[in-house]
Amino acid sequence: SDGYLRWTSRNNVEFFLTDEKKIDALIKEVKKRVGFPCGGTWDAVTGKYGLSNIVHTQGWVHCHTPAIDASGIVKSIMDELYEYFVDHKLPAMCRISLACCANMCGAVHASDIAIVGIHRTPPLPDDDMVRRTCEIPSTVAACPTGALKPDMKAKTIKVDVEKCMYCGNCYTMCPGMPLFDPENDGAAIMVGGKISDARRPPELSKVVVPWVPNEPPRWPTLVKYIKQILEAWASNARKHERLIEWIDRIGWERFFEITGLEFTEHLIDDYRITPYIYGELRTSVQFRW
Repeated sequence: SDGYLRWTSRNNVEFFLTDEKKIDALIKEVKKRVGFPCGGTWDAVTGKYGLSNIVHTQGWVHCHTPAIDASGIVKSIMDELYEYFVDHKLPAMCRISLACCANMCGAVHASDIAIVGIHRTPPLPDDDMVRRTCEIPSTVAACPTGALKPDMKAKTIKVDVEKCMYCGNCYTMCPGMPLFDPENDGAAIMVGGKISDARRPPELSKVVVPWVPNEPPRWPTLVKYIKQILEAWASNARKHERLIEWIDRIGWERFFEITGLEFTEHLIDDYRITPYIYGELRTSVQFRW
């Protein structure tokens, strides 16, 4: 490639060529000398698509608020879906994303298939740490649901558990508000998001599996669900039909039947906080069973 390459936002390395005759030789060299798989490409003209790599956040190693790991889960999923990465076996483009917590710096809110880490326990204030290291007003102000109240007499912070949504914003501001609890934390799976406005407007992802426990090092249950969803779509969608377009055509009821996922009450939209802001930004599948 004459030294021309770039790193993509999906953690891939792209080599640039102007001579088509060099492509096969470059692929052979990358596989043999570097040991990297070559894939993640597509041909939109002929309707042949490969699975691109998973964009993800930092996980347990680098981030301070993760509910799940990142690189471990991504490695486990892509090992299972390797054939879809190296070959053009999909009917349309499919974006898979992972965010380690509900702050979603991995932009999972608009992906075909998304994994988001879920905390299930509120932060437990370490009063001594709060007094020594935290600015109480800014920590309280960081809570998006108003679950934190200052206790200025004791110089600490109180948590209203009923209002807490376990996002970890408070721990970002104050190390005295720890939230990390991998044994009780886990993940939710969302589908149907897209950023492109081709054929239909952009859309947010919808929750279809509300809870999967942490199962390191290979996360077998989570990997199984992701593969079920991808292969159900790949086997039944029309050419160029994104996952949400396929779901709209067959209906959400049929989607759950084909994928084998269980529909539970957790998927019914009952979020009513700040309705004027989030009135159109639901994350449930929004239908009456």
